[in-house]
Parts: sequence; structure tokens; C-alpha cells
Amino acid sequence: MKLKEVLDKSIQFFKDKKFESARLEAELLIAHALKLERMQLYLKYDSPLTEKEISDCREVVKRRSLGEPVAYITEDKGFYGLEFHVGPGVLIPRPETELLVEMALDFIKNKKLEAPRILDLGAGSGCVGLAVVKNVLDATLVSVERSDAAFAFLKKNAEALKVSDRAELLLKNVNDLKVSDLGNFDIILSNPPYIAVDDPQTEAMVKKFEPSEALFAEQQGYQLLTEWSKIFAPTLKPAGLMAFEMGYQQGEQMKKHFQSLDLFSTVQVVKDLSGLDRVIKGVR
Repeated sequence: MKLKEVLDKSIQFFKDKKFESARLEAELLIAHALKLERMQLYLKYDSPLTEKEISDCREVVKRRSLGEPVAYITEDKGFYGLEFHVGPGVLIPRPETELLVEMALDFIKNKKLEAPRILDLGAGSGCVGLAVVKNVLDATLVSVERSDAAFAFLKKNAEALKVSDRAELLLKNVNDLKVSDLGNFDIILSNPPYIAVDDPQTEAMVKKFEPSEALFAEQQGYQLLTEWSKIFAPTLKPAGLMAFEMGYQQGEQMKKHFQSLDLFSTVQVVKDLSGLDRVIKGVR
């Protein structure tokens, strides 16, 4: 069987399954199974495949058909122009989370910050904080993650991006940190768990495969948003930035919460590209 046949059959199979990105997912998975770059598929379009290669292709297509995320199968996910290692036990980076990185980089540029010090709470794969320090050569980072599985990916990504020398990685529960030991920060970022435990809109496959501790929080999703911001806002330097990702229905309440801390000169709800409330931002 030729590569063309395997790829075409995989695309049609995913279309029959009503996958929104059938072609893209098939290309990513078949390329992964054959250890090729995605664009190489069409250079080898008419090449015959061995029985093992066909079997490997069938295996990844089967895993995806059962709902496993593409990123877990390929073990990587693109985020802010960088590739991050991911897998079971760590939240898959989402495009909307890139807004945190953009805000931090704009803040550093506009304020002309030198050697900014950044804190990333509940870092997961590290995509947010690591993307910032990768783009700011004199920045330093403290990333905090409590999950052993997620921390392994955080460490691996820091090494792969060659920023380990500027990133202090802490395997700790954020709530167990001694604030007095951390010092002060120019920027504090977080994409904490913010989905209500009983939220009916959460996709079944997200619940099944991705770590619940990275998705769900008590108090209708507000618990860690409010706790972490209250605990760590005082560690911001004068004119420092705190930005937390949040749910699209949490903007009004989080704005009131940030204002109630009586630490910020300005508080703003920032919308994502879909026009939905996505980040709560405070500048001290």
C-alpha cells in the first residue's frame, strides 16, 4: 500500500467521524507514525509502505478515533511559534493562552524593562513562562508546578528551549510556597484551573484524557484565581503586571476581586480573538 492510500483513507475516516480538522489531524498523525515532517508526506506521496509502517499508521489513527488528543499521540504541541513536549498528565497548550505571552512581551517592551523577573504559577508544560523568557534574552523565570507528571514536561521543555539557566523550576503546590522566600517580580502570570467542577460544557474527551487538577477548581472555578492573586499580588514590584487566564463568564467577578485587593492602579478584562473575556490584568 502506498502512502497516498493510507493518508487518503485516514482523512476520510476522520471525516466520517465528524472531526473538524480531519486532514490536518491525519497528516500530523501519519507523519508522526512514519517519523517524517508533515510537509514530507507529499514528497513521498507515491512511496510504498512496509507492513510495519502501515501498522504504525493504523495504531495512531485508532488512538485518535477513541478520542485521545493528537498532541498526546505526537507528544508535542505548537505554542507561540515554539514546540512543547506534552503527554498524559499535562494540560495541552491552547491558542487562547498565547494572549498571556503577548501581554507579557508587550508590557516588557513598552515599559523598557531590563532583566525582568517573571513568576509562572501552575506552570504545567511551562508554555507560558518559557515562551516569555525564550523571547526576552535577559529575563529570568520562576515556574511552579505541583504535579510530578507535568513537572517532568516542564523540565524537559526548559532544557529543549535552552533556557534552563534562566528558569528556576519548583516542584511544589503553589499554596505551600513561602512568599517571603520568593522575592519580588516584574510580572506574575498564571493559567490556573478555572472551570467549575460541574460545568456541563466541558468536552467529554477533555475530561477523559487531560488532568482534572489542571482544569477544575472549587467555588465555581474561582478558588485558585482568587487565592493565588491575593497571595502573590503583594510580591509585584511597583508598576508590575499580574495577568491570569480565566473563563469567559468570570470577567466581571474577577475584575471586582482584583480591585478589592487595593493594590492595582489599573484593572482590566482583556478579550481573546473570539471576543470573549479571557484574561484579568492588574498593573500595580
